[in-house]
Amino acid sequence: MTTLRNISQDPLDPTRLGPPAGARMLVVGGCGGIGRALVTAATGAGVAVTVMDLPGTLEKHPPAEGVRAIGVDATDEAQVGAAFASLARHWDAFDVLVNLAGFTNAVTPVHEVSMAEFDSIVEGSLKSTFLVARAAIPMLRAAGGGAIVHTASGLALNVRPGFGPYGASKAGVIALTKAIARENGPHIRANCIAPGAVDTQFLRGGTGREELPLHMDFDAYVRQIPLARLGVPDDIVGPILFLAGPAARYMTGTVLYINGGQLVP
Repeated sequence: MTTLRNISQDPLDPTRLGPPAGARMLVVGGCGGIGRALVTAATGAGVAVTVMDLPGTLEKHPPAEGVRAIGVDATDEAQVGAAFASLARHWDAFDVLVNLAGFTNAVTPVHEVSMAEFDSIVEGSLKSTFLVARAAIPMLRAAGGGAIVHTASGLALNVRPGFGPYGASKAGVIALTKAIARENGPHIRANCIAPGAVDTQFLRGGTGREELPLHMDFDAYVRQIPLARLGVPDDIVGPILFLAGPAARYMTGTVLYINGGQLVP
């Protein structure tokens, strides 16, 4: 039986906010714009990283040498099971799960959304988060504890017209994360990031799917942001590493809104 350690007794290095060198991090959706920036930062800090993403996305944006890659459609229960079985042959446990998976379809009012579109959006964000977390929790416990960072969105709280299913699914991700935090404390922490618009391929439909422009008025959007610009991937990497590392060891069930001040709940 694994003995879960009390991480509150570990010494804290205030000069290092992210996971320590040698930690094992799984990044789901690691080939997207934010994912690639995160993998680069984590590996540069000595963290061992495995990436899971759609097979087509892995082909378009293969991870750097030394980063293990596993193809998976995270909305498919059987594929998630097979992907984690493959991971277990490489790591018997790991320390950090970062799940960046999720997408939305074209901007559409709720009354015009088809059932197929609704299902695909909810599966892409909420179902995938559930399936991955369910598979990851036993491996995090086997490591003696760890951290989960899920990806929600400011649209979970401040839903804009045309983003109803996406906002609802991301609100579900927040609720699911809070449940995981309460069920798995004190040894597994679970938190969310909730970015605003970030200047990546996601704004044009995602890196792994057909491009579906969101038709955002970027100039109007930026005028609402006190910091006067869109986010870029590196703006999101720091908060992820913070939530994944020991400096956030007394945080669980928390949502970090990262949007330049556009949304301040």
